[in-house]
Amino acid sequence: MSEASPLRVLVCGTNFGRFYAEAVRRRPGYVLAGILSRGSAASRAYAQSLGVPFFTEVDDLPAGIDAACVVVSSSISGGRGTELAQALMDRGIHVLQEHPVHLTELTGNLKHARKRGVQYRLNTHYPHVAPVRSFVEAARRLVAQQRPLFVDAATPVHLMHPLVDILGQAMGTLRPWRFADPAPLPAETGPQPFRSLHGVFAGVPLTLRVHHQLDPSDRDNHALHWHRISVGTEGGVLTLADTHGPVLWSPRLHIGRDADGRFVLDGPGTGRLGLGTTAVVGTTGSFRTVFSDLWPEAIGTALDGLSEAVVQGGDALRAGQYDLAVCRIWTDLAARLGPPEIVRPAVPRPLAVSDVFPVPGGFSGGTTSLPGPASPPGDRPAPAGERVDPSPQTDPPRPEDAPAYSPSAEFFDLVAAEHTATSSAPAIAALLADADLSTGPVVDIGAGTGLVTEAVVRARPDAEVIACEPSVGMRAVLTSRVFSDEVLRTRVTVTADSAPDLELPDRISVVLLCGVLGHLDAEERAGLWRRLIRRLAPGGLVVVELMQFESSLTLPETRLATTRAGRHRYAWSFGGAPDETDASVMRLHSTWRVYRDGAARPEREVRDSYRWAPFGLKDVATESGMAVRALPTRPGAPPLAVLTRAPDSPGPAAAPALPHARPSSGGPDASRTTTSLVSSTDG
Repeated sequence: MSEASPLRVLVCGTNFGRFYAEAVRRRPGYVLAGILSRGSAASRAYAQSLGVPFFTEVDDLPAGIDAACVVVSSSISGGRGTELAQALMDRGIHVLQEHPVHLTELTGNLKHARKRGVQYRLNTHYPHVAPVRSFVEAARRLVAQQRPLFVDAATPVHLMHPLVDILGQAMGTLRPWRFADPAPLPAETGPQPFRSLHGVFAGVPLTLRVHHQLDPSDRDNHALHWHRISVGTEGGVLTLADTHGPVLWSPRLHIGRDADGRFVLDGPGTGRLGLGTTAVVGTTGSFRTVFSDLWPEAIGTALDGLSEAVVQGGDALRAGQYDLAVCRIWTDLAARLGPPEIVRPAVPRPLAVSDVFPVPGGFSGGTTSLPGPASPPGDRPAPAGERVDPSPQTDPPRPEDAPAYSPSAEFFDLVAAEHTATSSAPAIAALLADADLSTGPVVDIGAGTGLVTEAVVRARPDAEVIACEPSVGMRAVLTSRVFSDEVLRTRVTVTADSAPDLELPDRISVVLLCGVLGHLDAEERAGLWRRLIRRLAPGGLVVVELMQFESSLTLPETRLATTRAGRHRYAWSFGGAPDETDASVMRLHSTWRVYRDGAARPEREVRDSYRWAPFGLKDVATESGMAVRALPTRPGAPPLAVLTRAPDSPGPAAAPALPHARPSSGGPDASRTTTSLVSSTDG
């Protein structure tokens, strides 16, 4: 193999091995040469879906395979991964093996690699995950400036080996290390999930807390939390809040005192009081982005290490001395802690942030539970796990008074389709199943790309729909959707009307306002309610979908979704902050990044922004004068409700008492992508 030729890689195992296969396929410089597994139908089907050969025996492998990723349990986990690794090395194949591997086996593998003249690397995986890399790099800068005073770490027992590696890389060394046995637990306390021990790591005092319970059949799903690490110096504390981010920096609190011992809060020497108490570095995505982005990228980094070793050559045993030391420390800790308690717990019920912070602001005084102001669209940090080219092709920003969504209309359905199919469409279809649609058309205001419009026609083929969409880009997709379907084409009329100057029919049976109302100011909303209610047929319905925040707050940019089409991967990030001209209104930012052929950097970025007035269903009831009933949707979905006119209703309020008095610059088009934001950010 020449230095310039791609590395032909075999992946062994199809459970966690799927992340390895994805990493090989995405990363430049590698070719997926095949899948090796025990021969299950699922593994065969997976290899077929990737279009690569499938093997069940090492002896069946063809010539020309350069490297193998062994993602099969080793003997410490009851598997034969180490035997497989050595059999592959016997064929001259370089090996990257997934942890954990017992110290004796690791030593044997490194010696075997030396004997066969190949490279062998143990992948502890988590040190390569992007937020951990960020933490490690910051820790190295920190300890280069100030002497570390303590390390505090916590981990589930099955991730203790990677934790030692993370600490070694963060501190720049492993030595000296020594540990005391954990304190005995009083018998009367009963079972305890955590064991704690103290010691010295890299010469720094260490406190280690280990979730010392294990479900052997499902280790990851039982972990109460993943890696959490703090490194403290006299200047502050650097914290990895979770394996998947974010990283926190908390400067040291120090207040000067005057001659009488009182705090000096003003004047010379108090500039440091302006420091933020804690800075959040990076953002967090969903568990979905962990699997779709962070883990494959981390494995790609480990592959790069093996590839570099292959090019450079050298003695694998000599190069593996650090890995052996990490393994020795892990073995020492495991011996002191003893066997973990075996548990087989029931399936947990994860909670969303809204379950813990029902008020979006989170803290009293208006401080958001998602700290840190959102950066301007052109100066935002990359989401965790995403490397952004400082100069990708970026579409020019739209004028502030242009309709929202046109710049990003080409991507809208990539995420909105799933939200509509799993939340709003089923609820609206069920609502309209028995509705009287003979009294007038269904008017879909802010119809977007027509996802809900289509759902209505599918649910009620007798419905006539007027779909209003002012955004040119969104309306182009809507029109294409209508023209390409004969049923829609005979039932749907597309208009370019926006809510303030909407041309309405004399009688309306149903009005759809999905993701629209926040684009209008209070006066525009009041006028719309008056016009709609005058034309709404007796028994008519108004469907409203909002966002899941009722007051202005800061939403740090977060990558909410990734998806693929052809050779491209698309990543969607979303954020927001109080508008500079009116803090009661939010300025929301949406960014799409397009990656080609597995590249780590985007070749194109498309940014969009618009104003949104946050409020809740109670405010809608007050403004409209109608009765509001929430519709059932999937857990965590944005608020969706149906409004009906009570016989004795006084009608819409003449002057809504809401603090949203400025007009929206974005227009009243449907925000169906952003209505899915809340369910994504809440977990």
